Amino acid sequence: MPAVLTKLSCVAALILMCTFSHAQTTGQDETDSQLTKYVSVKLTADLSHLSENQKQLISLLISAAQDMDDVFWIQAYGNKDALLDSISEPVLKRFAIINYGPWDRLQNNRPFIDGVLTKPAGANFYPQDMTKDEFEKHLQENPADQEALKSLYTLVERDENGNLEAVPYNVAFEDQFASAAEKLRKASELAEDSGFKAYLQARAEALLSNEYRASDMLWMDMKTNKLDVVIGPIENYEDQLNGYKAACECYVLVKDMSWSERLSKYASMLPDLQKGLPVADKYKQETPGTNSDLNAYDVIYYAGDCNAGSKTIAINLPNDEEVQLKKGSRRLQLKNSMRAKFDKILVPIADLLIVPEQRKHITFNAFFSNTMFHEVAHGLGIKETITGNGKVRSALREAASAIEEGKADILGLYMVTRLFEQGELSEGSLEDYYVTFMTSVFRSVRFGASSAHGKSNMLRFNFFKEKGAFTREESGRYRINMDQMKVAMKELSARLLELQGNGDYKAAREFTDNLGFVGPILQADLERVNRAGIPTDIVFEQGTEVLGLGQ
Repeated sequence: MPAVLTKLSCVAALILMCTFSHAQTTGQDETDSQLTKYVSVKLTADLSHLSENQKQLISLLISAAQDMDDVFWIQAYGNKDALLDSISEPVLKRFAIINYGPWDRLQNNRPFIDGVLTKPAGANFYPQDMTKDEFEKHLQENPADQEALKSLYTLVERDENGNLEAVPYNVAFEDQFASAAEKLRKASELAEDSGFKAYLQARAEALLSNEYRASDMLWMDMKTNKLDVVIGPIENYEDQLNGYKAACECYVLVKDMSWSERLSKYASMLPDLQKGLPVADKYKQETPGTNSDLNAYDVIYYAGDCNAGSKTIAINLPNDEEVQLKKGSRRLQLKNSMRAKFDKILVPIADLLIVPEQRKHITFNAFFSNTMFHEVAHGLGIKETITGNGKVRSALREAASAIEEGKADILGLYMVTRLFEQGELSEGSLEDYYVTFMTSVFRSVRFGASSAHGKSNMLRFNFFKEKGAFTREESGRYRINMDQMKVAMKELSARLLELQGNGDYKAAREFTDNLGFVGPILQADLERVNRAGIPTDIVFEQGTEVLGLGQ
């Protein structure tokens, strides 16, 4: 077994030294209140239309997902069993499982076990004693190491001499990846869709080879499959030191064919929408891929990164810029999770914080559409800087994710506005989308600054506040000002697109640092939401038994 799995990492060892002596000091009342941040939802879907082979296939995918869950624990924290064995209080142990470690992801990664150290910005992807300066100095002095050390698919460790070295994921997580790959191969034998069969086989090979592009290409080619799975090292949000390392996760999905048909037309509109972006022409010279898909799914299992803390309700993949330029991307709307957040969180927040006469504009259709167009908007703008600084993601480093999520948020609203004006979007009123959009900011801001999505929401809230897009009345309720919000939308769109196009890391950090915060008035309003008992997010009862598939 690779060394990374046979020894406890420095970060986990340091944490556990504190955990063993302090884990039992947190009071029961406090741990109970921590869990009330989440409302439990059964993750189910109608599987009656699936064949017995397809149901067996789902069970295999869920088992492979659990392998990814094990890997993410190592990436995010270290030794899961050692941590959980040190906690005797069941509620506190449950909270650690939800957060994949002893840090509250909805409170800027604040430790919730007394004595636990601050979460390392690089999670467990890098040596605990490595500084950012040391990493960058090593890259400068050893240019031949750059590709491996900055790779999405390597851990950074120290060799026997204390020097930094890259350990490929397929070596570091050999056992888990081999197990997941075997299950994907078995699942492929049950697949009834030829495209899905080919993808499962290629993804299994990708886990073993550390080469993911070929399987990403095949994933983009799938059009008719009723079942789907997103599995492997995907997003780089967990690496807040450099934004380089991809964390492991898995979604097991059932496609909603009728809803997907309704959505299919919007992806083809991307090139025309790109031309109309409210920014100088030099920032919109790239042509978005025209093969992008837009579909609705019920998600029946979450594992790893996507299951940690706040739960994802829409996906835009793949992240590989080469695949995006050649094939476009796929936008997956997770309808059942989205509905749960709307009913249990968004509507109660609106009842508390939005003026009564605008609450009629809070609709699930607007919430679904805003979320959908957020994912579509990831395809707008540019992936390569116009200043010769390389790809946007590399140039902006750890600021890239918050800027990209902010761009997708605001350009999603831009798309809604343009499509409504063109008559392509006609359900409800434009005010539905704007009021629901603003209310969603209150929902997402509660995730805090520890996530890229949370920081992007704070950027938008503070920018909108400066531009008068909303008014906070004496009652403590908010009124959305449509005209000012339209102006603010265009100005923020231009600003974020320029930051990406210029690839100016310093400017991006200044922008996120200056606006990515929760002010005292907003904090007081969020505390009102908490006191009202409105949950911050959802947590799942999930698995084969919940789905009625047995063990």
